[in-house]
Amino acid sequence: MRRIVDLLRRALRGTPEPTDQPLNGMVGLFWPIARHLAVAALLVTLSPAAPALAGDTSGLPATRTDLSEQDRARVEAITRPTTDFSKPEEYELMQGGAGTSRKRVNADAFSQSSANITFEEEGTFKLGNAIFRKNWVSSPSSTQASDGLGPLFNARACQSCHLKDGRGHPPEGNADATSMFLRLAREASTEEEKAERAARKVLNFPDPTYGSQLQDLAVPGLAGEGRMRITYAERPVTLGDGTKVSLRKPSYAVDDLAYGPMHPDTTLSPRVTPAMIGLGLVEQIHPADILAKADPDDRDGDGISGRPNMVRDALSGELTLGRLGWKAQTPSIRQQSADAFAGDIGISTPEKPQHWGDCTKAEKACLDMPNGVQERLGPVEAPPPVMDLVTFYSQNLAVPARRDINKQSVLAGKKAFYEMGCVSCHTPKFVTRRDAPNKAQSFQLIWPYSDFLLHDMGEGLADGQAVGDATGSEWRTPPLWGVGLTKRVNGHTFFLHDGRARNLTEAILWHGGEGQKARDRFAAASAEERDALIKFLESL
Repeated sequence: MRRIVDLLRRALRGTPEPTDQPLNGMVGLFWPIARHLAVAALLVTLSPAAPALAGDTSGLPATRTDLSEQDRARVEAITRPTTDFSKPEEYELMQGGAGTSRKRVNADAFSQSSANITFEEEGTFKLGNAIFRKNWVSSPSSTQASDGLGPLFNARACQSCHLKDGRGHPPEGNADATSMFLRLAREASTEEEKAERAARKVLNFPDPTYGSQLQDLAVPGLAGEGRMRITYAERPVTLGDGTKVSLRKPSYAVDDLAYGPMHPDTTLSPRVTPAMIGLGLVEQIHPADILAKADPDDRDGDGISGRPNMVRDALSGELTLGRLGWKAQTPSIRQQSADAFAGDIGISTPEKPQHWGDCTKAEKACLDMPNGVQERLGPVEAPPPVMDLVTFYSQNLAVPARRDINKQSVLAGKKAFYEMGCVSCHTPKFVTRRDAPNKAQSFQLIWPYSDFLLHDMGEGLADGQAVGDATGSEWRTPPLWGVGLTKRVNGHTFFLHDGRARNLTEAILWHGGEGQKARDRFAAASAEERDALIKFLESL
């Protein structure tokens, strides 16, 4: 009810503007919804006003400012949750809109460019890909344009963490931890820090010695900070039909600390790298559409209390909506790229001019190392053209087309996904903003299966680390598109923020807090219904 009322309110508030551009470039995709019908429906369904959102969202539009009234009606019609599970929905195959990749599914399925970019943009994409794969080297070296690695780092290239642009994994057996690392943070401890935190000048506070993440690698002549250690304890779970499943609960520690002890209040938050596909489309979801799904006080009583993470743009300093990262702590791809350059590789950018990466004052040997700034290239190690190319590449990694959408088992699994309440957080579809800077991401019907809000997932998944508005038990709903190709692309099926789940069933059974009801319905379902739901997820 709350969602219907909000949609109708937004339809009534819009300012009509003439347009003849159909959604995804196809004529006659929707039928207009007459204004007087919206008024009638609103009078019937009107409920008390929605509460103010947690955090200061006053600087963001409450309604979509990019649409005419006719467009708004079309968007609301096509994004309405389906009730017909007898056949696929129209355009469901193309889950990344017109940019969806229809190329053969193989290990490179996440590395294709958006199908609707221009020939010239394809060249830019390829150049960005080359930089994304480039190995940076320590300074000084003869390859000056690649100087600046570290001095402390987790990887030498973006691709080292984002394996084939896909999902990272925890170290298993003799495998390294390149695609997984530990975030380090503590709460404010002084009045000055508390004031900074309240003003959202910072997301949290780094460890005074080891900074914001643990770097296990270092350039020659310097020691890495330490080694992540993971131990697992198996937890048996019995499902409603007697099926037994074992969940593994991880514990984290750091061995061989090279620069003394950590602060006693520092928390360790493990993070595997998420898939890169569709980020440019996520960036162009209108903030009003995300905020419309927030219900921080659970006024509708459904047990789901999605909250936005309001963060500051690194360049403008303005408060804006976080939508990327495991805790929705990053507002844009460019800022995410700059953060990764600094924290993961130790490369400075115009957005984050940290020539020594995450080195702290306590790590003097690190700060005494040379950096890779070249006067002829500018004041940072990765100048604006590099950031432009990496950002464009990251914005245009295509979402693969759906598979098996006509199979009865997949359709049955989709129905179960809806009926179990999974769509309460994993919102199936959005239409991106019409005024997107790049036409390739403009006015696209997309199917990310996420609301991009924070949800309390219970103590079982809690990391105890607050990030901006996100508490230690809250996580952003991760998009599900492409989840079924993880094995094909990355050779594993490890899921959740730390890869503890060894398959999709385990990932669902780890849901607690706001996801508990959906988890319990899954656990109580028949084996046939559970298998169908998994087949649906594997088709995404």
